[in-house]
Amino acid sequence: MQNSKNSFAGALPVVTKNIIIINAIIWLAQFVLLRRGGLDLTQLFGLHFPASDNFRLYQLVTYMFLHDPYSLAHVFFNMFAVFMFGRTLEHVWGPKRFITYYLVTGVGAGLIQILVIYLRASAVLPPEMFSMINSVTVGASGAVFGILLAFGMLFPNAQLFIIPFPFPIKAKWFVIGYGVLELIFGVANRTGDNVAHFAHLGGMLFGVFMIIYWRRKDKQYGRYY
Repeated sequence: MQNSKNSFAGALPVVTKNIIIINAIIWLAQFVLLRRGGLDLTQLFGLHFPASDNFRLYQLVTYMFLHDPYSLAHVFFNMFAVFMFGRTLEHVWGPKRFITYYLVTGVGAGLIQILVIYLRASAVLPPEMFSMINSVTVGASGAVFGILLAFGMLFPNAQLFIIPFPFPIKAKWFVIGYGVLELIFGVANRTGDNVAHFAHLGGMLFGVFMIIYWRRKDKQYGRYY
């Protein structure tokens, strides 16, 4: 019998492993319940605008564990990023700090998304305003962008191989470039673009706040990372 510590799952730190497992199970539940029973978990646990009748405070946390039930790519690429970068952060920070960071950046991304909807809805005519207010946000992308930001700050010179580029890119330039692209796409606000670009930026913003806070706190006690 093979020891579980030598298995793929056993090699992952506990929080990273459980984030991936929970997201995968919930995505599968979304898909099955929607296809077979017509129950849409997105409407129950996805993040609604506070003016919507469907808004619940707990959605600021639950939304980041849901994904598009008809898009395997949505959940796969988010969890792949957690696997690639989150495990390193958890090894450096430990499980308690890592899960705190993950949740704070995810909630922060949701708050920024709500703020952006409010600002945009205030500037348009009622038909489009009602559509924005009744929109729903799901996905771990805000927390994932927080993870990318943290990796870039902790390991700025780490060499990353990103498809389709045939050469390595330093983590700091990858994160900066990705952030700039998200800002451009968010400001462009193209018709048919249903990606919450400013939520991604919100995850990065709250990530910066958390890391600066921790660095100052750790410096007081002589701890460094």
